[in-house]
Amino acid sequence: MNTDADDPDDRPSKSERKREAHDQQALGEALAALKESTLAGIAMPEALRDALAEWHRTRSHEGRRRQMQYIGKLMRDAEIEPIREAVAAAKLGHAHDSLALHQAELWRTDLVGNDEALTRWMAEHPQTDLQPLRTLIRNARKEAELPPEQRHGRAWRELFRFIKPLVGNDRSAGRRAAPQPADIRSGDRSTYPSDEGLT
Repeated sequence: MNTDADDPDDRPSKSERKREAHDQQALGEALAALKESTLAGIAMPEALRDALAEWHRTRSHEGRRRQMQYIGKLMRDAEIEPIREAVAAAKLGHAHDSLALHQAELWRTDLVGNDEALTRWMAEHPQTDLQPLRTLIRNARKEAELPPEQRHGRAWRELFRFIKPLVGNDRSAGRRAAPQPADIRSGDRSTYPSDEGLT
């Protein structure tokens, strides 16, 4: 007599197994794309952790391709859902960081180009030390008035570093987004270096 375990209808179909393997491979790729410091906080089998570390150490395209296939195989023996949730949380955190960076750039541009922006800033960030902020804005405006070839970007970067932590606090507190910036007075913002990766 057949048991439920022997019932072929209970077995995953070939297409279902293929889809599951594809999903596991994609999750392995998403896992590998995370920073090693982020991976350290995610629970996973040690074999998988070692394979991911090896993938990060590998530089050749073919070597990484083979290592990723191996990671995909190891994913079959891992608890998928906790890893999936950890990857989603890490991506969400990165998205929040990117948004905070973008909003800090908008605020900086608005503060430099619009006198009224400082009033709005202080209304939303009353904890700000006003005097150094005024100095940073004044220095950035002076720099913006220079010919493009004479701008070194120091005042621009210092203003960004000052306001970025406060904008980051906005995101964690659920405050409203930054205003749309006015044009920089007497300057072209595109000539300034990007602040991607600044802390």
